[in-house]
Amino acid sequence: MELSRYSGAAGASAAEGWTMSRAVPPSRLFGANGIRAGADGRVYVAQVAGSAVTALDVDSGEAEIISAIDGPITGPDDLAFDSHGNIYATEITLGRVSMLTPKGEYRVIDGQMPVANPVTVHQDRLFAGECRMGGRIFELSREGGTRRLVLDDVPMPNAFEIGPDGKLYFPVMGANAIWRVDPAGGEPEVVAADLGVPDSVKFDSKGRIVSTQVASGQVLRIDPQSGTREVLAQLSPGLDNCTFVGERLFVSSIPGEVIEVLAGGGTRSLVGRGLQWPMGLALAPDGNLFVADGGFTYTLAPGGEPELLGMLFTPGFPGFTRGVASAGPGEWLTTNSMGAVMRWWLERGESEVVSAGHDLLYGVASGPDGAAIFADGAAGKVMSARDGEVETLAEGLNLPMDVAVADDGAVYVSESGAGRVVRVTGGRAETVLDGLEEPQGLAVVGDRLFVVDVGTKELISCNLSGGARQVLASGLPVKAPPGVTPKLLGGVGDMSGPMVPMCGVAVGTNGTVYVAGDAEGSVLALERAR
Repeated sequence: MELSRYSGAAGASAAEGWTMSRAVPPSRLFGANGIRAGADGRVYVAQVAGSAVTALDVDSGEAEIISAIDGPITGPDDLAFDSHGNIYATEITLGRVSMLTPKGEYRVIDGQMPVANPVTVHQDRLFAGECRMGGRIFELSREGGTRRLVLDDVPMPNAFEIGPDGKLYFPVMGANAIWRVDPAGGEPEVVAADLGVPDSVKFDSKGRIVSTQVASGQVLRIDPQSGTREVLAQLSPGLDNCTFVGERLFVSSIPGEVIEVLAGGGTRSLVGRGLQWPMGLALAPDGNLFVADGGFTYTLAPGGEPELLGMLFTPGFPGFTRGVASAGPGEWLTTNSMGAVMRWWLERGESEVVSAGHDLLYGVASGPDGAAIFADGAAGKVMSARDGEVETLAEGLNLPMDVAVADDGAVYVSESGAGRVVRVTGGRAETVLDGLEEPQGLAVVGDRLFVVDVGTKELISCNLSGGARQVLASGLPVKAPPGVTPKLLGGVGDMSGPMVPMCGVAVGTNGTVYVAGDAEGSVLALERAR
């Protein structure tokens, strides 16, 4: 069966005189969030970023799409089954709980649940909650229309389960603890505290809690009576959920990874870790590539594997990262989904706001005077921020996406809505390259300009005057294949604003051109043929 990840209808190809490879291979899943064993013995994986649900064979890894990226479910974060085989999904960006029947019929159960995340079914009773500060937990009618409050004012409850004692056990991310409460209501009790930011609770066959820790990467087993704990596995940060298939334990990780935890702390990869988008790309002074992937960021050395730089729960992380630019050794400028331009010092684990309160930010570049040059697509503006002062360089643009600064300080902008690249001069935008369909990622190196047109799925190069236009690559795995309309996801409470993608491009000093293959979760590398 096909996988839930999608790519271009035709394979990507490089122009004559160029070669293409994938510096980061495609991802099999579009992230991996809630995970739940089905009655058929398969593991079902919810994928927020991909608006998809996929079923995996736990032995072969064979995948079947249950709800596709353009299907009825939007941004599913957690899943549960009732005795009739109906799937209940929390649609976190829409604030609702929905149901998908075995026949593929879809309907909304509850549409008034901001940051809907945890969901479970116990003896055909349906419970769901809100993963936000002050979150609420409800029992819902499976037919919809009615709800009963179980508990309110919980600091970020996440994936929960009814325990052997009949109580509801749930991780409380904002308190770094696991609590329990009688489903009939009442005061909650603390079961375990001082963890690694727990984001799921399940029970093994002996009634012990198994909980993933998103910040520490640990999978813990906890005695619900004594609170004693042991580490079942030490994995990478970013864990999301877990489930049992018989006695076999499977764990999901937000970057699309599904792992089986074996006895003695060993592991088996069912689906390997991957990128969810990616978006902005930038080269560091040492030649390593920075990959912005929303809630995760990576560095990529030539010929190496992606290494995690930071994630949403890393100290100093600058927020859901879309655009990125180098500001010197160990220092980066980023744009985030909350409308802020940030300066981030990796080794110090610190970040600071350069400019905030914007609408929908995309690309960012570092100006020759140290200013942050950035595009606010929703506002139609390109701005410069330095020392607390913000200057509008151009306005009235039609969806400006990416920005680049030439050696002479000239600012270039991909104006996606107008199908062109412009040079900003004296508050005016002068056309450099037109006739494009949907230009996004932009880079300038020397006298050459590079732009990714996600509408035609091409990488185009020209000189800074717009001449000598050349298509360097076509059939790129960007945006979506023909006939598929990907869903643009909204925000997630205080953790993220709208998760709108952007296809970035970067050029190394050796002339290698890197393109964010956001449709398949890859990074492509184009080099001149030797």
